[in-house]
Amino acid sequence: MFIKLPKIITFVLCFALFAQSFAVFAFETDQYNLPDAPLADIGDEVSVYVEENVRKAVGKINEKITASKACLKKNSKPINCTSPDKERAKLEKLRSEDAIVKEIFRPLGGGIPPFTNSGTWMEKHEFNPSPARYKTSFDDSIFKVFPSNYLSISETVNLYGVEFGTDKIAHIFQQGYTYYKIYKHAAEKGLSPEKAARKANNWGRMTERTFYGTLISGVYSNADLAANYAGMKFYQNLTHEIRIGETTRPAILVLKDGFWEFNQPEKLRENLLKPFITNHLNEALNPSIFIKLFWLDSYVRETVRKHSCAAWRKEFPGRTQTDFAEITERLKLWHGEDYGFKNSRHFITIANTCFAEQDEKTGGKPRSTL
Repeated sequence: MFIKLPKIITFVLCFALFAQSFAVFAFETDQYNLPDAPLADIGDEVSVYVEENVRKAVGKINEKITASKACLKKNSKPINCTSPDKERAKLEKLRSEDAIVKEIFRPLGGGIPPFTNSGTWMEKHEFNPSPARYKTSFDDSIFKVFPSNYLSISETVNLYGVEFGTDKIAHIFQQGYTYYKIYKHAAEKGLSPEKAARKANNWGRMTERTFYGTLISGVYSNADLAANYAGMKFYQNLTHEIRIGETTRPAILVLKDGFWEFNQPEKLRENLLKPFITNHLNEALNPSIFIKLFWLDSYVRETVRKHSCAAWRKEFPGRTQTDFAEITERLKLWHGEDYGFKNSRHFITIANTCFAEQDEKTGGKPRSTL
């Protein structure tokens, strides 16, 4: 006998099937489950990769500048030259921040979204230290009720003492570039830095509500938004001085005699990536919002209590509920700046899930600096 379902139930079921069919593209992650053994810090190795790609991009732009300059020399007719006016226009474009930033974006953030060259490298590269990656078992996973989320889950890595999913590297270099373009376009139209940043943040919020988050995987990730914002700052810092908290960081690149050069080459590895790696990227410390459909939020909370809390209390014996609550509170802003954080009364945090109010500080030391 055919039973006619109410429209709302039909809609919910269709939504669930749609989300599960496409969640493979969401790339969620899980930092609630701590690695069985401390992860090796691969921050320097990843920075080397980023530096190598930036150097190659700068070299390519400078080669093109050299070629255009050769075309403008008297009595010189190199192959592939255009008219003098076009060559001068080409030179002007090659010396623009748009050209150099885009050239650097290609090897790092390029790819068909949400796939990126840097993300693929992070997943496949054989890192020297070990263990370099961690993925929890399916039985312990917070996504056991959404199996497709688990199939596409990003592994956890440790960069400069911060543990986060490899998907955040893709967010930094791909979505961060989109933020950069939105911000720049808004600034060129006369908007203030705050309003230009808000434009970029609004785009990020939209993506988390839709094809990068809730609509597909049932997860609205504040950590993704923080990675996007950090990526915008990364691209801005390539050609501009920026502030991170109380620190002013000079531009990575400058134009000198018509060519792009590194401003402080001796500090390049230290300044290029490390300043943008913070606990904002850790989804256990910077919590996401899980949908209530199929009780995903309740399942995540119960799974964290059952499989994760004991490990957190063991690894951080000196931390109390208040300590972890303060850490999460600080992550609502990126060094004092709004990155689009969305608050919720239903957050599943280490503080409200794993630690009792009456916990007292014992003076113990955490495994890493939080």
